Amino acid sequence: MNFSAVLSLLARFGLAAVFIIAGWGKIGGYEGTVGYMESMGVPGILLPVVIALELLGGIAIVVGFMTRWVAAALALFSIATALIFHSNFAEQVQFIMFMKNFAIAGGFLLLVANGAGCYSLDAWSKRAK
Repeated sequence: MNFSAVLSLLARFGLAAVFIIAGWGKIGGYEGTVGYMESMGVPGILLPVVIALELLGGIAIVVGFMTRWVAAALALFSIATALIFHSNFAEQVQFIMFMKNFAIAGGFLLLVANGAGCYSLDAWSKRAK
């Protein structure tokens, strides 16, 4: 067994789980999420795009599909949400959330740089060619 490949798979799952859970939660709390987005100056009409990015992007990261592109999109999303929703540094929790988003973006940038590893659809499709 390739220990590095297993760790890459576990890391992808860890990064993606936050987004899959958050995307699913936004479906159940749709109206509340729209209200929160709009209170922060973000049009609520963007929520379906956010849900799709979180759910489909998270799943793509787990299975290792188009990993570098999806990881880049999720890194940018993480940075944007930090800047928009968590920039009130007078509140310690918001500062922690801001830094958490930047840490997650860093994890995604590692995926952009290194790819998904050999236990992924990306690797499988490359071997199949």
